[in-house]
Order: sequence, then structure tokens, then C-alpha cells
Amino acid sequence: MNTTLILELRDLSKSFELHHQHGARLNVLRGLNLRLHAGECVVLSGASGAGKSTLLRVIYANYRPSYGTVHLRHDGRWIDLAKASPHEVLEVRRRTLGYVSQFLRVIPRVPTLDIVAEPLLQAGADVHDARQRAGGLLHRLNVPERLWQLPPGTFSGGEQQRVNIARGLIVPRPILLLDEPTASLDIGNREVVAQLLAEARAAGSAVLGIFHDEDMRDRVATRLFPMQALEAA
Repeated sequence: MNTTLILELRDLSKSFELHHQHGARLNVLRGLNLRLHAGECVVLSGASGAGKSTLLRVIYANYRPSYGTVHLRHDGRWIDLAKASPHEVLEVRRRTLGYVSQFLRVIPRVPTLDIVAEPLLQAGADVHDARQRAGGLLHRLNVPERLWQLPPGTFSGGEQQRVNIARGLIVPRPILLLDEPTASLDIGNREVVAQLLAEARAAGSAVLGIFHDEDMRDRVATRLFPMQALEAA
């Protein structure tokens, strides 16, 4: 088993100042420590409001932590995303750190096939190869080929999410962050996603995710990381 450490959070805390409530502070994360190794899938568990999605956004550098470090292995060296420059964050996202949210956010009128292929093109792949890979993922996720040349804005919620998952997984990245990626999927497509994650893990990716569906959580998790909600200051 691969035991390479690929992500380490140390004493991580995040709070938000509520300006419309006279400067009250909302503590979301406090003193959190987590180590993630290549090939494992750690599922964040806990009730709504425990800070699970906030934690993923802090790791992805959408939010700066209030305190602590977010160390990850990038291009053979360690980098602290809590202190990284915008350019460093973009480079980490391009090659090391993937993120799949609950919702597809794309430019309108762009065909589905190009939306999925885009991250691979940005990584330097040939256009033909990128589109072939995109088509293969869309096929596995049961998105009909007749839809590939259409923009996904008019698709059903489940179809849009499958496009979102294909886009998020098309580039093999060492770390995958997943925020409820299967919430709108039926059981058959959840099984496809579980297979794709198993293949990513077998290739050495580490997965950190949120899955409120208990069956899906049991299917993909190698261990759980429990979280608890904090009180406002």
C-alpha cells in the first residue's frame, strides 16, 4: 500500500467576521489536524454546519485560513497554500489539486464536450486526445452523445452534475476534493463515480470528500474524519 503523505493540515482554524451583526465572529474550524496519503479516500463526516465544505474551500484556497497551515506535495516539494501567491495557487490547481463541487459553473453556450476537455487542454494535451478522453468519460457517466455538442445549461440537474464530474476527473491529479458530487445522481451513476474514484486511487490519487449518502460513503471511504460544529464568538 502507498503510504506517501500528500496533504497535511496543522492546527487549522477558520472564522468569519459577521459585519452585519456588529462584528460577531463565526468560528467554523478550530485547531484541525489531518494527514492524507496517496491512494486513500477520507470522507468528512458530521452534521450540517460542521464546516465540511468550508474545510474543502480552505484547502482549495478559496478561503484563507485564520490560523494554521495547508501543506501539500506539489511538483516534488511541499508548499503551504495558506501562504501561497495567486500564481502558485493556480499552478497547484492546474496539476495537483482537483475540486468537484455540487454545481456546474461554466461559460454559457460552450459545448459540453469542450467544457469537459478544457482542463486537459490547459494541461497541454492534444485537442483530439482531449476530446477523446472527454467523450470516454461522458460515455461512462451515461451522458448521451447527442448532448455532447450542446451547452449543458438546459440539461437536467443529474446530467449537469455528471458533466461536472467528468470535467473534474479528466486530468489525473494527486489530490481530489469532492463536495457532494453524487447528491443528484441515481444509484447507477453513483456506482460509476465510485468506480472512477477507485481507479483514481489505484493510480495514486488521494481523495478527500463529502458524501451524505450513507451507501456511497460506505462504498468509497477508506476512513472517516469526524467534524463538529462550533459556536459563534
